[in-house]
Amino acid sequence: MDYSFPRETLWRTASKITISAHLFGILANIFMLIWLLHYREGMDLDSSNPYRIFNVHPFLMLFGFIFLIGEAMMAYKTVSADRQTQKFVHMFLNLSALVLGIVGIHATFKFHDKMNMIDMYSLHSWIGIGTFCLFILQWLFGFSLFVFPKASAVTRARLAPWHVFGGRALLYMAICAAETGLMQKFTFLQLTNNRESYLINFLALAILLFGITVDISVSLGRFA
Repeated sequence: MDYSFPRETLWRTASKITISAHLFGILANIFMLIWLLHYREGMDLDSSNPYRIFNVHPFLMLFGFIFLIGEAMMAYKTVSADRQTQKFVHMFLNLSALVLGIVGIHATFKFHDKMNMIDMYSLHSWIGIGTFCLFILQWLFGFSLFVFPKASAVTRARLAPWHVFGGRALLYMAICAAETGLMQKFTFLQLTNNRESYLINFLALAILLFGITVDISVSLGRFA
């Protein structure tokens, strides 16, 4: 007796979870903007106010890195399009995440320089920079293997699962960096039981749920 789920059922389930992932991602970005614009003086990379410079970092690392990476993963497995279109959108979104991530990291170093602070001293920074460096290698690996100069079909088939697993691991590493960063900021600001503290908590939950729903939707999409 065949107990496997029909592909149509898996596809419908993956589509519903993908919608949830989009919603959690949008919600996380909205929470981030409310926090930075309403509670933390806004964002400006060229501001004379170092805190406004720093605020560019959390926004770009969420929207420009975590959110776009998740969207790139879903675009390749849960969007109805031909394989070449999926591949191009996947590559472009990841490249956009890479560029915006560079700007986001630059904002942190610029903030530390203005405040005469030591760089790379926290667990958050170690996880974050490690994730970013591995992401660069992942993108270069994927581009050279699947786009140009492009490996043989046998090599691509053998290494594709490692590329997929690496992408999933990097998404969770990026989320881990975001969560530790929010906790670090929470501690620095000495927040207690107020609206800002609740907002940060809900932001962290939305980021986590975004990552989980992205991973589930992509996993189901592979079987569908």
